[in-house]
Amino acid sequence: MLVVHHLGKSQSERIVWLCEELGIAYELKVYDRDKVTRLAPPEYKKLHPIGAAPVIDDGDVRIAESGAIVDYIVAKYGDGRLVLKPEHPDFAQFLYWSHFANGTFQPATGRNMILSRLDLPADNPVLVAMKGRLALALGSLEERLSANQFLAGATFTTADIMVVFTLTTMRLFYAYDRKPYPAILAYLQRIGARPAYQRAMAKGDPDMTPLLA
Repeated sequence: MLVVHHLGKSQSERIVWLCEELGIAYELKVYDRDKVTRLAPPEYKKLHPIGAAPVIDDGDVRIAESGAIVDYIVAKYGDGRLVLKPEHPDFAQFLYWSHFANGTFQPATGRNMILSRLDLPADNPVLVAMKGRLALALGSLEERLSANQFLAGATFTTADIMVVFTLTTMRLFYAYDRKPYPAILAYLQRIGARPAYQRAMAKGDPDMTPLLA
């Protein structure tokens, strides 16, 4: 059986959510963060040389990296669901936003998180540049979601599963302002209404109210 090793309040929520959307059988193992460092506990770090979440086991296969895991699960268990085929008119957008999640959006947020802990002056050029990078990412999402129900267009896909973590749970670590982005906020309400998302968050992080508002 597929085993999902979920580190609380981490990108591994994507994998729990994906399994719930697909309705596939899986075993969920939940690990709590260290109360002092807020990092993965030693038993989680032993799962994979990278020592970061997520990690899954599928028989003899152990794989990390959320994007790789998403691709693996939909290829093996998805039966064509939650992805768009090359002939679909929104295929390019599906690919773009799927890779935007960890190629642009999450790195921009993570860099701002680190810089926010360094007590830099507001006019520090690196800080200004990184805030600008995050603003561009959020602006791109706002523009896309102002015209489309989901990131790939009218269809919910794994691109949405990849992006939502950085719009929600990541704000526990870096609480950037979403008020200037009404289309993003409306999108998050649509996401929060999905039964699979509700089940995933209740199973993986029952002590946390999803940061949708």
